[in-house]
Parts: sequence; C-alpha cells; structure tokens
Amino acid sequence: MFFHIVLERNMQLHPRHFGRNLRDNIVAKLMKDVEGTCSGRHGFVVAITGIENIGKGLIRDGTGFVSFPVKYQCVVFRPFKGEILEAVVTMVNKMGFFAEAGPVQIFVSNHLIPDDMEFQSGDMPNYTTSDGSVKIQKDSEVRLKIIGTRVDATEIFCIGTIKDDFLGVINDPAAA
Repeated sequence: MFFHIVLERNMQLHPRHFGRNLRDNIVAKLMKDVEGTCSGRHGFVVAITGIENIGKGLIRDGTGFVSFPVKYQCVVFRPFKGEILEAVVTMVNKMGFFAEAGPVQIFVSNHLIPDDMEFQSGDMPNYTTSDGSVKIQKDSEVRLKIIGTRVDATEIFCIGTIKDDFLGVINDPAAA
C-alpha cells in the first residue's frame, strides 16, 4: 500500500556546494540519497514530493562538512499481510515461483498454488492446469494475496498465495 508521509534526515554537504543554489544542492542530494531506498519501518521510498523545511546548518568539527536537518514529504510503498497485489512472475521452479510487485519480491510456494496446477519442467518451466487453459511462467502477470511479510533493516520479503477466489493469472504472455 502507498502512503504519503513526512520524514526527517540530516544531510551532510561539502562546502564546495555552498553558494547561490545551496537549497537546490541539498534537495538534489536528498533525492539521490533517499529515493529508491528501503527502511524497515516505513517501507520503500518511491518519490520525494516536497520539502517542508531545511534547518540551519551545523558545521562538523574537523571535516568542514555542514549538517542540515531536512524535513520532507514522500510517497512510500509498504506491503501488508492480507493485501491483494498484482505482480509479474520473475522465476518459476518446482518449489513455487517468485514475483515482483514494484520493488517487493514475493515468493509463492507450490503449496499455495491451486491443487489443479502441476509443475512442468523444460526450457520454460511453468505451472499449468490439467486442461492447459491456465499457465504461470516467467513474465506472467498474477494477482496474489500476501499472507506474510518479513522486514529487515533494508529489505522487505513477502510470502503470497494464489489459492483464493479471484486470484491467479491475469495476463499470460504466451497467449498473446
């Protein structure tokens, strides 16, 4: 799920960046350092939407760097247990398959795939129904439900299922 939140960060800036465009340099460094990162507490920072406040700089002893407290608004993505997501399958093996929904990697075990789907090995491993009408393979789009998350300091891992109503393949690249 996406959230719009306010975060704070101390930005260290070298004196060569001081001058007329100091604010622009702080904002550019903030975007470079923060966008695309993951914190276990807030989730993945998708984009910075605005700067609320840049405080007075504090000179760091011995280095010449200046530390600026910056308060900024950003959009974050954090998946929750029970959430329904659409994801793209990245790898299929006999244990299940991995899918990606934005920056989050989700594993769906073969125990959480409907019983009528069998693993087919070969040059393009996949899970196929007995009548061959539905196929899950690399680059397939699936709708899945997150049943568990594990949060590390810099990453979020999820376990998903497609063994529920209205879940499963929504777009098969092989059929196109």
